[in-house]
Amino acid sequence: MLLELTALALSLSLGGGSGAFDAPQNSAVNLGVSDIPGPVRQLDIVPFTVPAFSANARITPLDPALLPSLGGRALLDQFSLLSVSKLEAFVSDHPEAVSDLLSAPIAAKEVSSWWNNTDVAARQRLLTATPELIGNLDGIPFGTRSVANRAYLQDAIRELEQKLSTGVGRGMNVEVTNHLHMLTQIDAALDSRAGEPARSLVSLDTTSPGRAAIVVGDLASADFVSYLIPGMFFTIDGQVDDWADTATTLFSDQTAWLKRLGDSSKTVATVAWIGYQTPHLFNVGSLTLADEGAANLSRSIQGLQTLRGLDQPFVSVMAHSYGSTAAMIALQDASFKIDALAVVGSPGSAAQSASSLAVRNGNVFVGEAGWDPVVNSAFYGSDPGAASYGAHRMSVAGGVDAITSAALGASYGHNEYFQPGSESMRNFALIGIDEGGLVMNDSGSTIAAGRR
Repeated sequence: MLLELTALALSLSLGGGSGAFDAPQNSAVNLGVSDIPGPVRQLDIVPFTVPAFSANARITPLDPALLPSLGGRALLDQFSLLSVSKLEAFVSDHPEAVSDLLSAPIAAKEVSSWWNNTDVAARQRLLTATPELIGNLDGIPFGTRSVANRAYLQDAIRELEQKLSTGVGRGMNVEVTNHLHMLTQIDAALDSRAGEPARSLVSLDTTSPGRAAIVVGDLASADFVSYLIPGMFFTIDGQVDDWADTATTLFSDQTAWLKRLGDSSKTVATVAWIGYQTPHLFNVGSLTLADEGAANLSRSIQGLQTLRGLDQPFVSVMAHSYGSTAAMIALQDASFKIDALAVVGSPGSAAQSASSLAVRNGNVFVGEAGWDPVVNSAFYGSDPGAASYGAHRMSVAGGVDAITSAALGASYGHNEYFQPGSESMRNFALIGIDEGGLVMNDSGSTIAAGRR
């Protein structure tokens, strides 16, 4: 039922649609936008005008038996022609069709073109029958993806709860219980506290150990967008709620700085991005997971930039530990560019220098805490903290804010870079709103002051 309701709500937020929609007869047909949960309502999907001649009208429907041989755009085109019942039957019989589309996804520009040429009725059917696909294709509007992912998450939780209620073997009970706990952690992380901005779910993999991207703010309109990338030992089950809280803290810090600097009309969005499986003690020596993370991060950012079109935000990445290595792989010889990069606790970079990264205006920053055993190791390549690398040094040692005179917390060891009130978080906030010159360096002054 939730899938049908969210699909219908999507239709209404798009301005309605009179096309056929084979939802159950007892669906709540009078559901309006005001009935959509707050976080979804606040991220409302932009109005869509159906083209006079839909591209799908020129697509010839194929025999469903031929669909398993298709992939990419051709399969998406056929999906848009099927009824909900036929879509559900196909996905049930061929689950690999969706997983293959997501594991080797189409370019965001192609997805965006397909979605923009798909009429409202077809969108409703796709959202109802294939929420996993719609929620995770870069190039589809973020509001739509959040609706799909929330519904898909709730369905997955109910399915596991049903398994436990009907009884499973002892070994399976432990596995299902752990899996359910992981999904409920994502669900809990989507709840924002009173007075905080809404959170949305723009990426979701429900298969253990899971992946997710939770957004604080509105990616569709924010002037500044910051991605937070975690490192080693970081899991959905253990840290997704904390990571979403960190994104909220960064959102609040950036908003406060914009107000202080006289830019209160500007808006921000932060992304608690856990879009890859982070390594543990026994596989951290390999770059396999970093390569996976780099590919997924690249697609995420290119998806954002595709959707924003001529209204591009200032995009920054704040990456920790192994996540910094993944981020720098993504930005080495990339086909896209971001506006700023900050790495902390980094074990090394495949790129030889900051100038080799696809970051505009040399906005590459590096922070290294005292007693952090990982920094200066250059385990995965060049040391981004070395002077020869060419990155700006940002202090994380604490002290007094050079602008506000507020006391700032220090970061020690490998895991304290994201503590609220720390100098590290203060610098992240300024980097993410294009105020890199106000970042404090190791001498206790701002980078801009140090240049004079």
